[in-house]
Amino acid sequence: MVTTRHFFDKELEELHHELIKMGSLVEESIDNTIIALKKQDINMARAIFRNDDIIDDMEKLIERKCMNLIARQQPIAKDLRVISTALKIITDMERIADHSSDIAEITIRMADEKYIKPLIDIPKMAELAKQMVNKSIDAYVKLDLELAESVCKSDDAVDELFFRIILELINIMKNDPQTVEQAINFMFIAKYLERMADHATNIGEWVAFIITGEHEHLSRHINKDDSINNPFIDAKTQD
Repeated sequence: MVTTRHFFDKELEELHHELIKMGSLVEESIDNTIIALKKQDINMARAIFRNDDIIDDMEKLIERKCMNLIARQQPIAKDLRVISTALKIITDMERIADHSSDIAEITIRMADEKYIKPLIDIPKMAELAKQMVNKSIDAYVKLDLELAESVCKSDDAVDELFFRIILELINIMKNDPQTVEQAINFMFIAKYLERMADHATNIGEWVAFIITGEHEHLSRHINKDDSINNPFIDAKTQD
């Protein structure tokens, strides 16, 4: 029995290493996405697509490891929650990487345009989202409930930046109708970053599930009336 547990713990540790590696690639993707956007670097933007393929492959690898662990070790209770949560986490991380690719695509589209506004809050959003990814994976490996909850609380700061960017862009469009197309592109970029933070929040909530056995939405809920009035706001669903 001790030997069986030893092998299980070893394989679980390997799973954690793979998750950390995938998380690092996702963080790097977020960083490179914003650098490419700021520098209007088409080559770097295209490299993000290649990085996305690597992250997709890692998702499949970790998924196989999880399924093998479940099939061979037949874990129960908390052990099963740890493995099933890993499956949820890789899905959220893969979607974060997808949003990096979405931003890269817009970057390529705007590569020859002069930006209508300085990039100040958008890089701040990206940095916060990246930190949330890092902390959420750390919370998973350490099974740290307090850290997981702090990730979810950080989502409020991202939401505030998102609303600020949207309002600023609306004012720019009102003052100059010729900015509409690019302003809408920046709105989509802000929305993709907001979704990245939502996915990091999902990870934090799943970490809390491992520890408490309950899956609750720990982040601030958005008012339904706001969702109706603003098409760029949606509920925290998995897209």
